[in-house]
Amino acid sequence: MAMKMAIEDIMSDNIIITDMEDIFQRDIPLQKLYGKTVLISGATGMLASYVVYFLIWLNEAHSANINIIALARNQQKCHARFGKYLERQYFKMRMDNILEPLSIDGDIDYIIHAASLASPQFYGTNPVDVAAPNVIGTYNLLELARQKQVKGFLYFSSGDVYGKMPDGIGEFSEQEMGTTDPLEPHSCYSESKRMGETLCASYFRQYSVPISIARIGHTYGPTMDISNDPRVFSSFMKNVCEGKDIVLRSDGTTKRPFCYIVDGVAAYLLILLRGEPGNAYNVCNTDQFISMNELAEVMVNIRKDVTLQVVHEGVVADSKFVENKDNMANCPSSAKLKKLGRECHFEVEDGFGRVYSFLKKGNE
Repeated sequence: MAMKMAIEDIMSDNIIITDMEDIFQRDIPLQKLYGKTVLISGATGMLASYVVYFLIWLNEAHSANINIIALARNQQKCHARFGKYLERQYFKMRMDNILEPLSIDGDIDYIIHAASLASPQFYGTNPVDVAAPNVIGTYNLLELARQKQVKGFLYFSSGDVYGKMPDGIGEFSEQEMGTTDPLEPHSCYSESKRMGETLCASYFRQYSVPISIARIGHTYGPTMDISNDPRVFSSFMKNVCEGKDIVLRSDGTTKRPFCYIVDGVAAYLLILLRGEPGNAYNVCNTDQFISMNELAEVMVNIRKDVTLQVVHEGVVADSKFVENKDNMANCPSSAKLKKLGRECHFEVEDGFGRVYSFLKKGNE
């Protein structure tokens, strides 16, 4: 089963609609976005595209009159992601290269910087391409934010910025940091995300740009690219969609907090619109902090029409995938974000079940 891509009317999909309604019903000051212009970099990515979907839905369902500026690199993927909504007057698609200075006419009220090459398959092969958007791209977007005097700037960072925390620390807050080796292959991502955060904080201190930072943990959703994303949860879903057993090539004991994208998007908007400028917030679902073994067992039970199993093959080296072995049983704390009113509505069984149902419909 390939990724569900071309959708002429994304707002006709029942799963998307109910996801949008779930976000809307939460305690988020969404009225701040009404009548404003929002720029989103990396707009076709797994996470950012769902933010764009929600802005489209606000316009279509609630006449929010939000002007959307979507920055992307691939026009074909834009058409596949957003379909007929590219033709809406409120939607502007741009192919700007964020590694170059940006010149955009008109007011911009909010910027969401989500452009990043986050897949571990590139850490060993294309490390410069991984690092550049997080540093140079962030600088150029912050310069644009300074010039436009934006009301809010949200930077999509990562839990990888923590590096290796002490074993057995359990939950850790935004004020705690571990160690990293800048020469280690994975550091092209984690260290560049750190530098992006430092640039954000510097623009806040020197130019009063109202930045906020989302340190995003493992997030999944219907916009997953199961055909090309080698991350474990995406590979598991690909196997489920293809009716194949899930093969574990590790001991399966590493634990991660898995967050359904609806809970993620709600958190991003909460940070952008209610977060304290100059602050970072962990975005993960600590209630769904489970091992790869546990996740695999959940996934093989999603399909009721076939019998799937979890097969343990042991560790297999793969030069294209750089595994993050840090913090195998440690988890970022959600306490700071919960003070803003953050809620999580989806357990992994429901969330991954929704992903499967969405992908399955695209191949019927």
